Amino acid sequence: MEESVQGEVATFAAGCFWDVEAMFRRREGVVATRVGYTGGLTPEPTYEQVSSGSTGHVEAIQVIFDPARISYGDILDLFWSIPETPQEQDASIRPVIFYHSPEQKAAAEASRDAHDGRNSIAVEILPAGKFWPAEESHQRYYEKCGQSYGTSQKFWE
Repeated sequence: MEESVQGEVATFAAGCFWDVEAMFRRREGVVATRVGYTGGLTPEPTYEQVSSGSTGHVEAIQVIFDPARISYGDILDLFWSIPETPQEQDASIRPVIFYHSPEQKAAAEASRDAHDGRNSIAVEILPAGKFWPAEESHQRYYEKCGQSYGTSQKFWE
């Protein structure tokens, strides 16, 4: 993956990626986001395929953050503040923390243990794999609908 911005990468799934992206984009120290699909086997999946549950992918968000301005621990705390996704919803929106390094894995596990009992939904912690960006219509969706994130910067170009 080629990024036009610099920073550390974090990847999460936590329900509808539009809402999750909006939440992270508003956070100081987050320099870029993009929504997409990961965790499954189907190459270049589409929203319709992922939503059908046939690909094994989840709706996910990649967050690029400046660790000098916000720590991965703070990013994890933001993840835990996302409202729970009901368990009966489809597998394409299940909560997952995808780690990109052994340090992220250890921090994610410690964070999950610290939040044990506060969240009734099991959160998986899995190694990050191939991230397939969602269709352009899904990127910065709320901005396209006139709901600003509070930023005018252009990302992922």
